[in-house]
Amino acid sequence: MREIIDKIDYNFKTKFYYNYDTSKNVWFRTGGKAKVFCIVDNEKELSIILQNLKGIPYEVIGAGSNILIRDSGYEGFLIKLGKKFNQIKLKKSNLTVGASILDINLSKFAQLNNLKNFEFYSGIPGTVGGAVKMNAGCFGSETKEILIDIKTINNKGEINTIDKKNLNLDYRQSQLPEGDIIISANFHYNYGDKNEIAKKMNEIKINREKKQPLKEKTSGSTFKNPKNNFAAKLIEMSNCKGLSEGGIFVSNKHANFLINKQKGNANQIEKLGNKIIEKVYNKFKIKLEWEIKIIGQK
Repeated sequence: MREIIDKIDYNFKTKFYYNYDTSKNVWFRTGGKAKVFCIVDNEKELSIILQNLKGIPYEVIGAGSNILIRDSGYEGFLIKLGKKFNQIKLKKSNLTVGASILDINLSKFAQLNNLKNFEFYSGIPGTVGGAVKMNAGCFGSETKEILIDIKTINNKGEINTIDKKNLNLDYRQSQLPEGDIIISANFHYNYGDKNEIAKKMNEIKINREKKQPLKEKTSGSTFKNPKNNFAAKLIEMSNCKGLSEGGIFVSNKHANFLINKQKGNANQIEKLGNKIIEKVYNKFKIKLEWEIKIIGQK
């Protein structure tokens, strides 16, 4: 891999790091080393990198929320989008948002500009790129309700625009083409009453603080909600609340959150998650699906 970087790294502003400790960038504060970790400066350099990988695996890490990197590490390129992907532009017809913008910062921008229907992003950890890919949502709203289209770079380094309807956005999933990296998104917007927007954001804040273990080392919701049900309810009714594996615990505040209390590792997180899946299935014959993305070899 070093040969590939030596080949393409001419006057690049992108930063490359070898055998990088990923735990520093993941909310769980766990995980092994990535062969290469790069903070990509701009679209052109990302395009050149992808053109030269030629089959070498890569993943985008975003803000490091909603992701678990196994202790064995990642035998590929771990990509983080830099400052050039961190811009918001309010236009007459749409709101253009860079993929590395934090969801909470998008909600704050919308609030400052009296744009409604973005309040729910204040309750979602992570970046806009991840929110689009997972059709993130909470408190009754989802990304697909306001999305117009996205701009991506594929594994050949080609830049494309994909309309929302071609993503087939559904509950916590999309049909983003394999290998595509979202670099920006366009959203519909409508102006609203600033007091109503502020009130809604405050309600979300209070609700989260009341129900979620926000001050713990966690990664947000662990499992997707099954159809017409709630993962947290199923986990609690399966006597999993407070269950532990090494330094990892099921939160007593919200059963769908795993927390790293005592310097636990990624293997313990995955093991505890699988134990929960088994217990819920044995009791309800419902198989929970991970909402957290797990990468790396077992």
